[in-house]
Amino acid sequence: MPATSGDLALIPLGGTGEIGLNLNVYRCGEDLLAVDCGIGFGGSDSPEAEVMVPDATWLAERKDQLLALVITHAHEDHLGAVAHLWPQLRCPIYASPFASAVLRRKLGEAGLLQQVRLHTVSLGGAFELGPFGLQFLRVTHSVPESQALVLRTPFGTVLHTGDWKLDPTPLLGQPTDEAAFEALGREGVLAMVCDSTNALVDGHSGSEAEVLDALTELFGELKGRIAVTCFATNVARLYAISQAAMANDRQVALFGRSLRNADAAAREAGYLKDVPPFLTEEEAGFLPDDALVIVCTGSQGEPRSALSKIAADTHPQISLGEGDTVIYSSRQIPGNERAISRVQDQLRRAGCRVVTADERPVHVSGHPARDELRKLYALVRPRFSVPVHGEWRHLEQHASLAREAGAEPILIEDGDVLRLSGNRPSVVESVPTGRLAVDGDRLLPLEGGVLAARRRMLFNGVVVASLAVDGDGRVVGEPMVSAPGLFEHLDAEPGQIASELARAVGDLPSNLRRDDDPLREAARTALRRALGRRLRKRPMVDVHLLRV
Repeated sequence: MPATSGDLALIPLGGTGEIGLNLNVYRCGEDLLAVDCGIGFGGSDSPEAEVMVPDATWLAERKDQLLALVITHAHEDHLGAVAHLWPQLRCPIYASPFASAVLRRKLGEAGLLQQVRLHTVSLGGAFELGPFGLQFLRVTHSVPESQALVLRTPFGTVLHTGDWKLDPTPLLGQPTDEAAFEALGREGVLAMVCDSTNALVDGHSGSEAEVLDALTELFGELKGRIAVTCFATNVARLYAISQAAMANDRQVALFGRSLRNADAAAREAGYLKDVPPFLTEEEAGFLPDDALVIVCTGSQGEPRSALSKIAADTHPQISLGEGDTVIYSSRQIPGNERAISRVQDQLRRAGCRVVTADERPVHVSGHPARDELRKLYALVRPRFSVPVHGEWRHLEQHASLAREAGAEPILIEDGDVLRLSGNRPSVVESVPTGRLAVDGDRLLPLEGGVLAARRRMLFNGVVVASLAVDGDGRVVGEPMVSAPGLFEHLDAEPGQIASELARAVGDLPSNLRRDDDPLREAARTALRRALGRRLRKRPMVDVHLLRV
């Protein structure tokens, strides 16, 4: 490991003080290393943005210093933004075999696969990048091959846990490598940057084997079609569903592109070997109801997901109703509660029974509860604790637990530059951060003009007037006013507003009517006044001016 000048710092650009959008940067001297690059969901706070990514502008401006991006595991909130942000960063990527398989599909869909240098690192593998000596440590999580990342530097060793839990009986892969963490603790750890998601939850997170038992028992009680919704990359849950189905003489079909991609990536990485190929959406319709289990995307109420389409009875291949059951084998991501409730209400209205983890043990978290956190601190014995991956209430509770465990906690949030070298870690500066909305092939700032206009249209509506004038600015014919979402189809108000607009333009001074820009702005003002008298609100207005 080469010597270096400067300092060692952690710079979270997303995922600290919030759920999702994980993007962390480590600085050692002049070199930068990024860890994870994930998405988040808009939810009720940002209805104009369904999917968001962290704003990586600060990092992109320093891409010449960026050694690589290391991915800890294959969940969307840790790698889902790679295809969106890599064109700005253009750095090598290091990931486990399963995460690499997932990334290849995402990068291929984005047309980037041939451009990205994607390095596959074996489980528990070690590699060096500049001043960083890096090593993966095996952890259990709700996706195969989750890895904690050890960063050995001239200034000390940092453990970046990623997402993890202590599951003694995982259905796929091996348990968390507690011996490796204990050995790391004996070596000495300067700081542990650790998952805080379940820092408010007492006890233990539970085991995937318990979910298998619960699903097997529940499937045996049910008649009719069974639908299970879960996170697509929870391959252990796919395995549990398949085993529970086979134990009850049912076959399993996958509904949703992300599930099919996860299945293909898992089989490519050597998982699900003893699971028969899943049925397609088309094949599912030919099975008797009592012989079918479908697994579908949409556990968070995503409007374009398979489950949302099924609930709305708009899915082209399948329908659910009286006598059928939908099992939510997932947790609610904060902010998605309203969307999830809406889909569940639609399902119940159609006659479906809805089963959640509040009723039966059909889900366990992939994140450590408080007893698991205590055990990891006892193994690693870090000098300092940096809680990440959680909202502020999670970080505070994690900090309190870390202090009890003998580690000094340091609370930070996105944009803080936490210097880890020196006598005691401290925030020495801040860098700009933010969120970008994924809008087709574009990334739009949440506070930018486009999304601000959408928010305004969402709550106040939009009115567009089309106006034709001659060379002298006299109105030709009758203006057309369109106001979707503000008036009913047969309402008289749009016609009345059009007449008022024509009169207002006719009353303008002749010299103003000959100039397009002043005429257009005066027409907008007249349109706003006419709307204000009727609606008592301020919709977004625009005027299309045609000079004939």
